[in-house]
Amino acid sequence: MKPSDFVIVIGREFGSGGREIGRLLSRRLGLNYYDKNLLAEAARTFGFDTSVLADADERRPSFIRSFMGSSFGSASDYGNWGALSPDNLYKVQSEVIGKICSAGSCVIVGRTADYIARDQKNMVSIFIHAPMGHKVKRIIARGDARCEQEAARIARKADSKREDYYNYYTGRRWGHASNYHLSLDASMLSAEESVEIIVRFIEKMAMNLDN
Repeated sequence: MKPSDFVIVIGREFGSGGREIGRLLSRRLGLNYYDKNLLAEAARTFGFDTSVLADADERRPSFIRSFMGSSFGSASDYGNWGALSPDNLYKVQSEVIGKICSAGSCVIVGRTADYIARDQKNMVSIFIHAPMGHKVKRIIARGDARCEQEAARIARKADSKREDYYNYYTGRRWGHASNYHLSLDASMLSAEESVEIIVRFIEKMAMNLDN
C-alpha cells in the first residue's frame, strides 16, 4: 500500500489553512480533491441537482427549519429540492460522499466526512487546527476581515457552527483528538511542510496495514 491508496478526510478550524493543505495534499498524491463546491459538482454525476449541495452549509438545523423541512419534503423526493429539510439534505450529502469514497482514493475536506466514511477501507482522518492569532492573520490576509477583532469574531462564529453541525449529526465531539488519526497544529509548519508530515504519517499507516 501507498499513501495514494487512501481516502483522506480532513476536518479543520476556520482560518487554520485546512483547505489549502487538502488541496496541496491531493496534488502531492495525485488524488481527486473535494470540498463544499466540488462536492456539489460531484453530485451531478450521481443524478443529484448541483444546487442542493452548493447551498448546503455546515450548520446545525434550527428546530423551525428542521420541522418545516421534515413536514414538507423528504430525501427521496429529489425533484422538490427546495423542500428538503436540513436533515434530509445531510442524507443526500452523505450519500454523495459515500459514493465518492467507494469510487476510489481521494481527499475530502469538511462535511463530517470522517464520520460518513468511518467504515471505508483505508480511510485516514486528519484534523487541522491553529491558535487564534494564526487564524486571524490568515483571515485578514485573504480579505475576509479588516481588523483582528473582526477576524477573531468570524473565526469563533464559524467554528461554533461547525462544532454544532458536527456534534449534532455524528454524536461525536468536533476537534476531539480521539476522533482522528492525526491532529496537526498548522501554525507550527508551512502548508507544504504539513503536507509532508501527513504523507509520512500515512506511509507509516500503510506499512503497518501491510504487515
